[in-house]
Amino acid sequence: MSEKLIDIFLMPGDYFVGDGQYRVRTLLGSCVSITLWHPALRIGAMSHFLLPGHGRRKHDRPADKPGMYGADAMQLMMDGMAQHGVPLAQCQGKIFGGGAMFPRSAKVRDIGMQNGDYARSMLQEHGIHVVSESLFGEGHRQLIFTIRNGEVLSRQVPPEPAWSKEEA
Repeated sequence: MSEKLIDIFLMPGDYFVGDGQYRVRTLLGSCVSITLWHPALRIGAMSHFLLPGHGRRKHDRPADKPGMYGADAMQLMMDGMAQHGVPLAQCQGKIFGGGAMFPRSAKVRDIGMQNGDYARSMLQEHGIHVVSESLFGEGHRQLIFTIRNGEVLSRQVPPEPAWSKEEA
């Protein structure tokens, strides 16, 4: 019989760092999640950020959403992994999200695409090997990250057609 896992649900702006007793879940639209996982130590981290870049001013970083910006979320995850003695260069990175919640324009890079591109550049900048990604497309994603084995289940849900009012 396997040990029961403790479920954590990330809201936008949240992040989590923990060991193999945790399973982390979230829902993403245009937001992006990065997972970091150390295979030997079985310690992982997951973010759910809303915007690329970082909150430059104190009021840009609400206390209840410290990981609202990608760079802030990444720093919080790296600090948490360091507290567990995890060498970042040995971690596996995965990136998810950046979906289009509205029809995409060929002329404008929407926030989902900006978030996904920013996540890629952050992992590259920190020397973290990206082993998989599921980015962009239409609709939202459901994610489940089981830290024990590093597995991330991702399910993309296409947008529902707009409601129409029937005439009587």
